[in-house]
Parts: sequence; structure tokens; C-alpha cells
Amino acid sequence: MRAHQQSGNSPDTIAAVSTGSGRAAVAVIRVSGPQAGEAVRALAGKLPEPRRALLAKLRHPSSLERLDEGLVLWFPAPASATGEDMAEFQIHGGRAVVAAVLGALLAVPGVRPADAGEFTRRGFLNGRMDLSAVEGLADLIAADTEGQRRLAFAHAFGHLGQRAEQWRARLVRAMALIEAGIDFPDEDDIPAETRAAARPEVEVLHAELTAALADRRGGLLREGATIAIAGLPNAGKSSLMNALAARDVAIVSDEPGTTRDVLEVALDLAGHRVALIDTAGLREASGVVEAEGIRRARERIARADLVLWVHDASAGPAPGTHPDMLASEGAALWLVSNKSDAARAPVPSHPIWANCTLSLSAKTGVGIPALIDSLTEWTAARVAGAEHPVLIRERHRAAAGEAAGHLAEALAAWDGLSDELLAEELRRAAHAIGRITGRIDTDDLLDVVFREFCIGK
Repeated sequence: MRAHQQSGNSPDTIAAVSTGSGRAAVAVIRVSGPQAGEAVRALAGKLPEPRRALLAKLRHPSSLERLDEGLVLWFPAPASATGEDMAEFQIHGGRAVVAAVLGALLAVPGVRPADAGEFTRRGFLNGRMDLSAVEGLADLIAADTEGQRRLAFAHAFGHLGQRAEQWRARLVRAMALIEAGIDFPDEDDIPAETRAAARPEVEVLHAELTAALADRRGGLLREGATIAIAGLPNAGKSSLMNALAARDVAIVSDEPGTTRDVLEVALDLAGHRVALIDTAGLREASGVVEAEGIRRARERIARADLVLWVHDASAGPAPGTHPDMLASEGAALWLVSNKSDAARAPVPSHPIWANCTLSLSAKTGVGIPALIDSLTEWTAARVAGAEHPVLIRERHRAAAGEAAGHLAEALAAWDGLSDELLAEELRRAAHAIGRITGRIDTDDLLDVVFREFCIGK
């Protein structure tokens, strides 16, 4: 198991701006490490009382030039976000002011610029948060929709970590029961009784992990559903893309083959993220570039959660089948009858489109609000009841899947395995669960996780 670094053991002190770049009313600079207190004294003249703001005149430690006047907060170890001595400078947000104060802090001996995610990494190493909470914090910073915010908030403040630790603790208890038979081999009753008592717990744990793995709503909330706009050339796919995005995302032209690459835009549908994709018109390609665009289009259609097949209503009835209508297993397929303003009369569609046909005009906007309402309802239904899903990242799913596999192997051969081998399967399952929270991890994995953060966090 990873040995957590104790607070105060970091060899140097880091400093960085924690607020966004550009002009602002207020900017925050954070400092963490053994020289944080010295840095505060060097600029502000004294340390504030812990967790109480001090209004101070900030001066350069060498020239004593007055740089700004702002609030200084002091968080002594271990009761800080990083678990180390830590300070915050809340100053005026002009670029020159921020640069001057940060430069003064970096002039203090032992203080250096922070790397991306280094504050959070130190908090993890000092036991202030587990790895799943770190990932939740990264998602919270990156959240664009209300659904993403709620999901990230739950994970940033321990939802997954608590669940994973409960799983791990129950596995440890089951292991203890199995190992009792190893420790007391001469007691005839103990091995059989403890082994029998462990099995129901392992069965329940396996069922819970299997159910968590089957629930993919968390990934949909975090990443968003993928909606592909597909159809034949000149059906109005790019016009529909622009109408749904409410801006000019795609080039619109009467010339067939205008769209040659996959275009993607993110939509917020009632708090849920959706990736809307415009694809090349599907036909026999007239050149190498268009052929590559059509290949990419088919690839994205095959992976979409929903395909909007756009049909030119002025061209007659919609097709009953088309080789490129195929989407991923379980994906929905809707007919969007476009150019309704140019159709001379309502055109009946093939029976396969019953209950999933929408008539509209991307040019005039008629029917667009109804399509957006339908997409919003479909998206909400996909994630209904997923306020606090357990597994939201592929890393979590991989660890839980490995644990479930070891439990399945243990249950399948329960009566035939020795106590030692049975306990080893449970130990491997607990090891896999421990990787979710970072109890058992590698530096390479940590580098990947913390690379997502910006400087100053």
C-alpha cells in the first residue's frame, strides 16, 4: 500500500495563481510548503491568526517596494487543503499586480512555481483526499452543465471513495474469515464455519460490483450522449446542425460533398451534455478526401447513442432501409424529415419510422423547438435516477471489473480451492478496489490523473 507522505516533508515550497488569467477584481495566489510562513512574513510583515483574514500592505522582500494591499490567510499544517503549511493572498486582479506579487513570492528562498495539479497532488499524498475525490475535483472544475456539476460534486466530496472503501472493508472481513481456517488448522469446526460465513458476503459484493458495472449512466452524465446527424448529400444535415447549435458551426452549400470531415459541438440540454456530430453525406465518393470523410462518418454513426437520419422531404418518401443507418447496439434511430417548407404535400414515411418521425425545416426554424424538446426528453430518460452513480470513469470501471472477476473465480471454485488460494483471490479483489481510491497505485497513474489540472490547483 502507498505510504502517504507526512505533512511538512516536501523539500520545497510552491506558489501559483489559482484564479483565471486576465483582468479581474480579485486574484488569489496560493503558497504551500515549509517556507509558506516565511513567505507570508517576507511580504506581509507577520503571520495572520490561523484561518482569519489579515488586511496587509504587501511589499517586495528585497526592495521593500509596496506592491499591493490585500487579504492574507494562513492555514498551518496539517489543517489545510494540502496538509502542509499553506497561505493565500487575495489581491487586486490586474495582470501587473498579480505578476509583481507572484514574482515577490518566488524571490523568497525555497519557493518555486507550482506544477500543474501540484497543490491537489500534495493534498492526496498527505491524506487530505483520496484519488477518486481528486478526479471528482477535476471534473468539478471542468463541468459545463448542471448534471456534470452535480455528479462531480458528489465524487469530489467522497461519494465513490466511501463506497469503494466500504467494498474493500467488507472484502477484508471476508478474507479474515477465510484466513481464520489457516490460522487455526487444528480446530475442526473453525475452518468450515468461517469459510461458510464468508461466502454470502462475497456473493453480495459480487452482485453489487456487477450491478455497478452494468450501470453506464455515470459515463453518460460525465461525457454526454453522442447524437450523430446522418443522411444523403444535400438533405440539410449541416443546416440542422447550425439550427440546433444556434450558430454557424458547419458550412452550408448546395454543392454535394461540402461536409468532408466530422464536425462536433457540445449542447446543454436541460443540464445534460450532448455531443452533436455532423457527418459527411453518404454516397459514392468522388475523390480521396471525400472518401475519407465518408469513412469517418460511418465510423462515428456506428458509435453514436442516437442517429438523426435527415431526409429531404421535397425528394419523396423516406427510405425504409439504408446501409448507413446502422448504429451501435442499443442506439436509437430517428427520422428527421427536413425541408418541410419545400414539400408540396405531406409525404408518408416507411413503417420502420413509426413513432420516431419529426417534420421540420432547418431553414425556417419550423419544428426545431419540437426536436430540441424531444432530444431533451430522450437525454433525461437515458440518465434518469443517476444522481449519484458509482463508476463514472474507465479507470474506475477497469478496477471494479478486475475485482468482480476475482470474486467470480472465487465463487465458481469455492468448494475446490484451498483456504490459501481462496484468500488470495479475495486479496486480489481488494487490491483492485484499492486502486479506485489510490490506496494502491503507481506514480505513472498519478501523473495521468494530475495532468488534468491547471496550474494553481
